Amino acid sequence: MTPTEVCLGYLGAFSTRDPEAVAAFVTDDFVNEHLAALGSGCVGVDEYRRRLPGFLASMPGLRYDVADPVRDVIVQDDRVCVGYVLHAVVEGTPVEVPGVMRFEVRDDRIARRIDCWDSLVFQRQVGQA
Repeated sequence: MTPTEVCLGYLGAFSTRDPEAVAAFVTDDFVNEHLAALGSGCVGVDEYRRRLPGFLASMPGLRYDVADPVRDVIVQDDRVCVGYVLHAVVEGTPVEVPGVMRFEVRDDRIARRIDCWDSLVFQRQVGQA
């Protein structure tokens, strides 16, 4: 698979609501970083796998939309940057949060993900700000 296919497959796996389907796309030493104040990172596939069920449960209907893979995906060797809109329902409220994920791909798996999204946009949509 190309790095782009790996990253788009990973994002698509979230809509399955299957933690194993998501975790299958990452390396054992996966680094999950968040630049948003509300985000919480971790290191290692085991810790990531442990957290995924709670995250998926908190976001019914979760999907990451990439409007235009030609325009919204930038690739340089093993690094991929993907612009997305997260769609989900949080506490009964539909949310749409734009963001960008930066990926490093190694051996057809994601070794590092840096997720950039605006916590305030999310908080306003769910009535927390």
